Amino acid sequence: MARKKTAKALTTNGVADHPVTVVDLDDETLYLNREISWLEFNRRVLEEAADASHPLLERVKFLSIFSTNLDEFFMIRVAGLMEQIYSGVTELSPDGMTPTEQMKLIRERLIPLYAWQSSLYHTDIIPSLRKEGISILSFDELTEEERHEFEQDFVDNIMPVLTPLALDPGHPFPRLLNRILTIAFTLVDTNADDEDETRIAVLQLPSALPRLVRVSRPGGTYFILFEDIIRAHAGILFPGLRLQSSHIFRVTRDADVEIAEDEANDLITAVAEGIRQRRWGTDAVRLEVERDMPRSLLTYLLRSLDLDQQDVYHVDMPLNLQDFLTLMSLDKRKLKDPPFTSRVLPEFAQDGTNIFDILREQDIMVHHPFDSFTNSVVKFIEQGADDPHVLAMKITLYRAGGKSPVIQALKRAAINGKNVTAFVELKARFDEENNIQWARELEQSGVHVVYGVMGLKTHCKVCLVIRKEGRNVLTYAHVSTGNYNLTTSRIYTDIGIFTGRQEFERDFVHLFNLLTGYSRYRNWQRIGVAPVNLRDRFIELIRREADHQSKGRKGHIIAKMNALIDPIIIRELYAASAAGVKIDLIVRGVCCLRPGVPGVSETITVRSILDRFLEHSRIFWFRNGGEAETFISSADWMTRNMERRVELLFPILDQRIGKRLRESLQSYLDDSVKARILQTDGSYQRVPVKEDGIRVQKILMAARKGR
Repeated sequence: MARKKTAKALTTNGVADHPVTVVDLDDETLYLNREISWLEFNRRVLEEAADASHPLLERVKFLSIFSTNLDEFFMIRVAGLMEQIYSGVTELSPDGMTPTEQMKLIRERLIPLYAWQSSLYHTDIIPSLRKEGISILSFDELTEEERHEFEQDFVDNIMPVLTPLALDPGHPFPRLLNRILTIAFTLVDTNADDEDETRIAVLQLPSALPRLVRVSRPGGTYFILFEDIIRAHAGILFPGLRLQSSHIFRVTRDADVEIAEDEANDLITAVAEGIRQRRWGTDAVRLEVERDMPRSLLTYLLRSLDLDQQDVYHVDMPLNLQDFLTLMSLDKRKLKDPPFTSRVLPEFAQDGTNIFDILREQDIMVHHPFDSFTNSVVKFIEQGADDPHVLAMKITLYRAGGKSPVIQALKRAAINGKNVTAFVELKARFDEENNIQWARELEQSGVHVVYGVMGLKTHCKVCLVIRKEGRNVLTYAHVSTGNYNLTTSRIYTDIGIFTGRQEFERDFVHLFNLLTGYSRYRNWQRIGVAPVNLRDRFIELIRREADHQSKGRKGHIIAKMNALIDPIIIRELYAASAAGVKIDLIVRGVCCLRPGVPGVSETITVRSILDRFLEHSRIFWFRNGGEAETFISSADWMTRNMERRVELLFPILDQRIGKRLRESLQSYLDDSVKARILQTDGSYQRVPVKEDGIRVQKILMAARKGR
């Protein structure tokens, strides 16, 4: 597969010894396409929707997540490719494809996925819901009495909210909102001279009203789609005209907001404007339509949206399946995953325990959601806020979420007279609005808020508590792979470390100085920091394993992350594998490394695990000749994490915690229920399921209950 060339091996004194085959690690055939790898990831999400071992409403959730993922893929990745095409960019992807070639391949791979999703919806999910007493009715399935009630409700409560828009020379095509369901009506004016003339009107569904409308009927749980109510009463919307047909469509727009930081006098205002632009969107990048939409209407929409036929996706199911997540709120316990209560660590279990006394003696690890976020992270921050000996607190906030107890604790700390600094990353994609709100609240409470580093996103997750103890000022820290977000802590797997080790103090102080002030610090003692030295540190660790291997000590790397894309890191892994290093990768999403290539990646395995909780932790283990080193990080092995973000690589110095993380990684490698193995051709295959198969997340849940 890969290009090879003959070279001469050199002895240690530089004299040519014997010819060997050297693989060109820049060969494009060694790299999997990023966009296609992402589609393979979303295929695995769809596999979970098809997996009958999941409770039914959990399958509905995965079916909806598939659609949500696709939206973001088009708004960011496809939009970027289209921009490259329009701008005449000729640069090839690492796997050697032009933007046009990638767009063509995306469509080829995506159409069968749409068909599979539709088939799952109609032949599996909907019939299964009906068997469980949950029905999505069509308007024709309503009784006469129900139809009358909905007609009255339409006139009294729905129609005043609707705004149908005529499309004619006097009414140009409107700026349709991004990802909002729209109905296109074709009408005939019975009073016009030419009754054959078709008129077109569009109506965007108001997002303030529920998509799934309850039908009051005994014997089960019944819904009707909001758009079906509108379509059934369209004659009331257009008096004097005859309705010919109505068709649902949905526009997806470029939502990759760019902030010109060097030109923005007020970053918070600039980001707020970017959020508004995202809602309205810029250029359209996808048009989803019902299968039976007439060609004439479709042609009109394409021309109005400046799209081509290859940008259209015909769909045989309700659009915007994300709305079906509201079914998760139904009180149907047997149709959902069993309730799971996170464990409270003994160190945090008793009220009145001084966590700082404990951290002076030992580090503490938490593994969310198996360990409680509220009774560890929140408790740590709250104790810092209330402790009279605490002088200052510093924290990075990337995605704090809604109704955040972390934010409340920081506000209280400032009110209590602590010097509190919060680094709020306003440019956290799709979370900017929340972050703006928290930033303003924190400022009003006396917290010193810093909004960003020019040209970078701050993605590291760290909280410092600085405490006066006698004559000394000591620093306590929490470092994590996940955000300070209560909601995601319950559904994402993440690792957090609490430490009172003072050997980290200087590094942490300089890290926050880098974030809040002017700093060119380079002399990091313990941690790795992007974009300063993180990639170099990973390369050093990978090469060290190859060096151990060359000296007869088995080299072994285990790395768990969300994505592996960076070509430089991939080349280093190839070189280590060629030297004989065993490399086990656990990559949830995109992986551009091609395993199993003779002479290049024969010792590399890549597996992806999708299950109840979203795998989000980044853990890196290096055998190091028997003196193993373990790290956690906020960074994936992606170019953006190495070059365009502030990230943190944190070493695990507590051998007890290092051993637990190694055992955890082994459980992921042993998973034979939810693991898929990446093949050389870029496809994924499930591990053959055994009766006594290992399911890592169940093991972790059980372990937390029993400890």
